[in-house]
Amino acid sequence: MADCIFCKIIAGQIPAKKLYEDEHAVALLDAFPLVEGHTLVIPKVHYVLLQDMPQAHMQAWFSAVQVVCGKLQTAMKADALTIGLNNGKAAGQAVPHVHMHLLPRYANDGGGTLHSIVRQAKQRPLDEVFQQLKKTF
Repeated sequence: MADCIFCKIIAGQIPAKKLYEDEHAVALLDAFPLVEGHTLVIPKVHYVLLQDMPQAHMQAWFSAVQVVCGKLQTAMKADALTIGLNNGKAAGQAVPHVHMHLLPRYANDGGGTLHSIVRQAKQRPLDEVFQQLKKTF
């Protein structure tokens, strides 16, 4: 996509702090990091949402995510990583190009879990939600 910042980075039109690159993906430091070492892993082919990606592209991209996870955790001497994908604008996806966030984490760093992102005060009974979902699955 001509106006996608990640596509421009992949094409070499915009500089980035690239940490890793293979034929399917590029990993770079987030320009606005939440923590030191906050890394993005971006597929080289433009897809807006995860469900837009063909299975083969997703597997190749996620293989790169796995490689970068190991290297990042080692390099940052992190105890763990939080790995997340904002899939769509309502989920917080700021750049409409699939990308995985890798956040180095440390014991007692004060950060939350993925469970702390969304809290709904009222939810329907689990059986009701299950019945709705089963109609599609």
